Amino acid sequence: MNNDIPFARNAPLHYMITVFVLCLGLSGLSPTNRQQWLAESIAIAALALCIAFGYRWYRFSNLSYLLMLLFIVLHLYAAHFTYEGTPFDHWLKHAFHTKRSYYDRVVHFFFGLSFAFPFRELLKNKGKIAGSWTFTLALLAILGCSAIFEIIEMLAASVAGKGGEAKFIGAQGDVFDSQKDMGLAGLGGLLTVGMLAWVDWRKGKI
Repeated sequence: MNNDIPFARNAPLHYMITVFVLCLGLSGLSPTNRQQWLAESIAIAALALCIAFGYRWYRFSNLSYLLMLLFIVLHLYAAHFTYEGTPFDHWLKHAFHTKRSYYDRVVHFFFGLSFAFPFRELLKNKGKIAGSWTFTLALLAILGCSAIFEIIEMLAASVAGKGGEAKFIGAQGDVFDSQKDMGLAGLGGLLTVGMLAWVDWRKGKI
């Protein structure tokens, strides 16, 4: 871990910040839907600010920052094109004749896959939690955050009124869309904590 590297000498983190700023700026160049881009970007900007202002309170490892950046880049890609209109989905529909867009499922999965490691790191180093509880609580944090996100989407759709469901939820006719999104986030988190548990077991730590 490299949590104690001063910010001024943490070159990899500087590169990651540069990539984030560039991706955020590029995603805002002629987006498919300016309002949706703004809504999606505000959420990411809030996340980035929380990470930045929390730096003095807790410094994540560079691996954690890299994993979080991966999720952010995937999200900004969708923010530019909209989740229903990414080139990935156009290719998927053409190649496999799918009827719905699946890129949102990919991002939910990567949320769990990417954030389980930072959550466990925070619980272990700042929360001073040890043993199997770090894996369990990290997975629960993924499921909890995913559920909160779905609730926020529902509230935003309710406030927006007519057309709000398509704009904020994007269920695309699937009545179990929210549950599937949360399930995929949980699966991504489970894979990460499972891999981390296996590594610790191999090292004799559990």
